[in-house]
Amino acid sequence: MARTKEEQRSYTMSRIKGRDTKPEVMLRKALWHKGIRYRKNYRKLPGTPDIALTRQKIAIFVDGDFWHAKGHQDNPGEQVRSNKEYWQKHLGRNVERDKEVNDALTEEGWLVLRFWESEIRRNLSRCLEQIAGYI
Repeated sequence: MARTKEEQRSYTMSRIKGRDTKPEVMLRKALWHKGIRYRKNYRKLPGTPDIALTRQKIAIFVDGDFWHAKGHQDNPGEQVRSNKEYWQKHLGRNVERDKEVNDALTEEGWLVLRFWESEIRRNLSRCLEQIAGYI
């Protein structure tokens, strides 16, 4: 059965995961392999960090390039071709929320680290070195 363009887009968007993404799992496995223990999707903290190193008070987020408007913080949604107004508002709010979460965690004494999914895929060892540097 053929789907309309709108039905296909809706189906595709429904398949996007909010946790346990490939880059997130890559980073978690690498941390575990290095003997660094963590909590995943730690709900006791604002923003529910993807990885929380509770002993060191480090909150790590793995941000999707599209959802967190990589390279477009000044004008999120710029990369979208259709329904631009909706996406600019939606992605702009994601960027604002990231800043709010960073501020809330910092006030509670946590160090916040954010990595782009492409950064993890391209250079996982550099991300690990950065985390290890703070530990």
